[in-house]
Amino acid sequence: MDAAQQRGGDQRVAISAVHPEALPPDASSPGNHPTFIQFSGTRVAANMASPRTITIVALSFALGLFFVFMGTIKLTPRLSKDAYSEMKRAYKSYAKALPGLKKIGISSVLLRKIIGSLEVGCGVVLTLVPGRPKDVANFLLLLVMLAVLFFHQLVGDPLKRYAHALVFGILLTCRLLIARQSDDRPEREDSREEQHINDQEKNKVKQS
Repeated sequence: MDAAQQRGGDQRVAISAVHPEALPPDASSPGNHPTFIQFSGTRVAANMASPRTITIVALSFALGLFFVFMGTIKLTPRLSKDAYSEMKRAYKSYAKALPGLKKIGISSVLLRKIIGSLEVGCGVVLTLVPGRPKDVANFLLLLVMLAVLFFHQLVGDPLKRYAHALVFGILLTCRLLIARQSDDRPEREDSREEQHINDQEKNKVKQS
């Protein structure tokens, strides 16, 4: 019976709270660090997704789907023949307003396909690909939106024709700023932790 109990005890995972001295600096103060628990000697951070992370994910998904849709309309009439025809007409007017494009071999069709392909590709990255590529896609789409706004201003379109580009340009800017802030926070925390360790080592040297 004792042997069976011992085997059963070996199979159970011991969960215990980590002692405050085992945590990083300032971990004892509430709200500064996620809660840590120990599974068979391994520390695991038991933290929920932060509002900032949820915001980035939601913006990435929504913006990605929007630009996949808009890029597809520029490339093919399968989704909407009327919208496709309108895009063809609009980019013809953009090419006429910029005669320099024709001199370097960029026709209205090529310009429309370049922008449409960028929107589809970057939209897929924003929706599906994790990590740094999202920020690169975000930046490229922001440049595309600036170019589109420039085209609309060049041909004198009213605000209602490019209001969507203005709104989504602002959303892309907000998403990029939030993402950059969340990337900078771990670096600052790591630098503070490293500085604290260096100070402890210097104190030990002085005491010895």
